[in-house]
Amino acid sequence: MAKPRFHTVAAFVVLAVSAAWVLTGEFSSIGSAANETPGDEPQSIQAAAAPAEKVLRTVAVIEPDFVQHNRIIRISGVTSPDKRTTLATRSAGILGELKVKKGDRVQAGDVVLVLDGAEKRAMVETAKALLDQRQKEAENIERLVRNGISPTTQSDSARSALASARSQLEAAQADLDRLTVVAPFSGIIDQVMVEEGSWLPSGEAAAVLLQLDPVVALGEVSEREIASVSVGSEADVRLISGDVVSGIVRHVSLEATTGTRTFPIEVAIANPDNKLPAGMTAEIMIKSEAVQAVKLPRSVVTLDAAGNLGLRILNADNTVGFVPIDLIDDSPAGLVLSGVPQNAKIIVAGQDLVSDGEMVNAVPADSTLITGSTVTTAERSQ
Repeated sequence: MAKPRFHTVAAFVVLAVSAAWVLTGEFSSIGSAANETPGDEPQSIQAAAAPAEKVLRTVAVIEPDFVQHNRIIRISGVTSPDKRTTLATRSAGILGELKVKKGDRVQAGDVVLVLDGAEKRAMVETAKALLDQRQKEAENIERLVRNGISPTTQSDSARSALASARSQLEAAQADLDRLTVVAPFSGIIDQVMVEEGSWLPSGEAAAVLLQLDPVVALGEVSEREIASVSVGSEADVRLISGDVVSGIVRHVSLEATTGTRTFPIEVAIANPDNKLPAGMTAEIMIKSEAVQAVKLPRSVVTLDAAGNLGLRILNADNTVGFVPIDLIDDSPAGLVLSGVPQNAKIIVAGQDLVSDGEMVNAVPADSTLITGSTVTTAERSQ
């Protein structure tokens, strides 16, 4: 049998020694670990384990100026005449005289047109003559009765005949009056639908009369805002032309429209020269009672987690808070808001980067930081 070679035996010896060392688990004796004492850690590990100091976000705040501002209720509307009527004939006949044309101003009681009616005028004259005759007969009978010449029954007959003659005259005069159409109120003739010489049946529309002083702006207020509107409230009306005129709320309906649940209103606008026409699109801006409010840029308004519109404010302990607001008016200079607490510091820059309860570093806001242009305290209070 051949003896094993030396290098084979040496290899088995090295393998056995290595296996025994692995089984002991003593790895720390190799390299720099052998010189370390238990519990010691590298400095880099200690630095990583130390907590880092939290950096506070910086926000800009202002203390707003409070003003008294009228809440503005904006609704869509349309202008309308104060009165409108269609003048119609009250009797049949030929149009003998048309006294108006389109655009004419008329006063209450002015004659608009007259139908031909010679026979009816003759009936009036006949009735007048008969009444005069019956009047004289009644006077003679009364004198004879007083003298005892005629019985009292003749007096009764005479008075009855006189009353009948008077009734005939009144009927003939009323029939004659129906030939004439008069203006029931002052205004402007807007349309004329007939021509002289034409035959007109009874009830035929002849002209349209409008009263435009005052002109009325009609609109409808929602059920949420109806409590802020009352008769006598001031209102501005912006016409489609851009002109703004002032008026007074003269009527607020007590019953909502069935389909929309809105309340019709009327705003009367003085229009002595009739420059404001009816039928124009208008925006009605009703002023309610003045409330305490602030004027701020639109960029300041934000939403909370629930989607409520409001402002972020700085609490006394330098934490962030949220207050809901009510939009009073939207002007070119900014939003007019109510519901802001007194002495509140409003976050006007960085409000969308912080959350409720977060500690912040607050600094006074620069005017250019709010809107990008100079906004002074005096401008905010306007």
